[in-house]
Amino acid sequence: MDNLRGIIFMVIAMAGFAVDDLLIKILSASMPISQILVITGLSTAGAFLVVGIVSKTPMLLPELWSKPIILRTVADMFGGLFLVASISLMPLSAVSAILQATPLIVTLGGALVFKEQVGCRRWLAITVGFAGVLLILRPGTDAFQPALLLAVLGTLCLAIRDISTRVIRARIPTLAVSTYAFLAYAVGGLIATPFFAPFVAPTSVDWLLLAGVVLTGGLSYNAIVLATRLGDMSVISPFRYTRLVFALILAMVVLNEQPPWQTLLGAAIILISGGYIFWYENRRYRHLPKDTVISE
Repeated sequence: MDNLRGIIFMVIAMAGFAVDDLLIKILSASMPISQILVITGLSTAGAFLVVGIVSKTPMLLPELWSKPIILRTVADMFGGLFLVASISLMPLSAVSAILQATPLIVTLGGALVFKEQVGCRRWLAITVGFAGVLLILRPGTDAFQPALLLAVLGTLCLAIRDISTRVIRARIPTLAVSTYAFLAYAVGGLIATPFFAPFVAPTSVDWLLLAGVVLTGGLSYNAIVLATRLGDMSVISPFRYTRLVFALILAMVVLNEQPPWQTLLGAAIILISGGYIFWYENRRYRHLPKDTVISE
C-alpha cells in the first residue's frame, strides 16, 4: 500500500511540475529568473510556514541541521537555479527529456553511496540511458547548445536531493523539509541576481503566473517528498517519466514546440532504460522468498 501511495503522489507531482515549468517558461520572457526564484521561493516558504504554525507542526527541530537535510537543501537550491535557467533558455521539451535521467542517476547513486547491488544488466541500462542524454545534447555537432548542460547539472542535483531524502528520519515533518527547500530557492535567486537582468515591476499577468507557480510548485513539492518517503525508490522512481508525457503535451500544445527526432529518440531511450530497471527490480522481488533481505 505504501508503494501504491508513493506512485500516486509521484504522478501528481510530475503533472504539477510540468505545469510549473510551463508557467516559469512563460514568465521568463518578461522577468529575470533570479527574481522568479526569489519571489516564488519566499512566497511558498511563507505559505508553508503559516500552515506549519496553524497545524502546530514543529519547524525548528534539531534534526533539521543534520547533514542529510543540509545536503538536500543545498542540492535543491542549485537544482532549482540550474533548471529554471535551462527552462528559460532552452525548449521545454528538451529540458524535460534530460530530466528523465534522474532515476538512472538515483540508481547509480544507490550503488555508489549505499552499496546497493547493481548487476551487469542494470549497469548496461544506466549506460544506455546516459547515451540517450548524449543524443539529446549532441555534443560536438552544430546542434549542440551549451545551455542544455544547465539541465544536466539540475538533474544531477535532483538526484542528490532524492538520495539524501532516503536517510532523513521519518519523524521530521515533510512540511518543514519543504519550507527549508523553498527558502533555499530564494537564496539561490539572490546568489544569481548579479548574473541576470535587474528586477522588474511585475504586471498583473505576471502576478497571476507567479501565483500559479507558487501553488503548483508547493503542492507538487510536497507530493514528491511524500512519494520519496513512502515508497521504495526502485518502485516509485520510474514514475518520474510521466513528467515527460505531461511536458511534451504542454510544450507542443501551448508553446507550439516541435521537438527534433533526436530529442524524441533520446527521450525514448532514457524511458526504455529506466523502464527496464523498473521491470527488473519487480522481477527480482517477485522471485525472492518473502523473508529475504536485500539492499535495494
